[in-house]
Amino acid sequence: MSAPPRSPLEGHLPAPRLRLAGPAPAASGSGAPKVVAEGVPTAVCPDQQTGDGRYPIAWLTITAPRGATPTATSICACGRNLFAAGHHKALALIADHTDHKTRCPLRITQERTAS
Repeated sequence: MSAPPRSPLEGHLPAPRLRLAGPAPAASGSGAPKVVAEGVPTAVCPDQQTGDGRYPIAWLTITAPRGATPTATSICACGRNLFAAGHHKALALIADHTDHKTRCPLRITQERTAS
C-alpha cells in the first residue's frame, strides 16, 4: 500500500503555471508581429567617438576586503606581471608600480616619439 499524499505546508500556495509570451500585435491591430522597432538602425554603425591616440599600458588592481588579506596586482604591456598579498607587500607593490611608470620602456619610447 502506498503512503497517503502529503498535504502542502501551511501558508504556502502552489506555484503559478507560467505561459510563454507570444509576439506583440502590430500597432495597426492587424495581428502581424512587428519585426524591427521604428527608428532603430538595422546595421551596426562604427563608434563615432574618436580618441586622442592614448591607450592604457599599465594596470594596478588592488583588493582589500574588510577582515581579509589585501592583494595587489601590477600588469604592464611591457611584460610586467607582479602579484603581492599582505598589507606591507601590497603597499610595496603599489609604490613599485608608481615607480615603474617612470622607467617602463614602452612609456619612454612613446614619450620620445610624441615630442
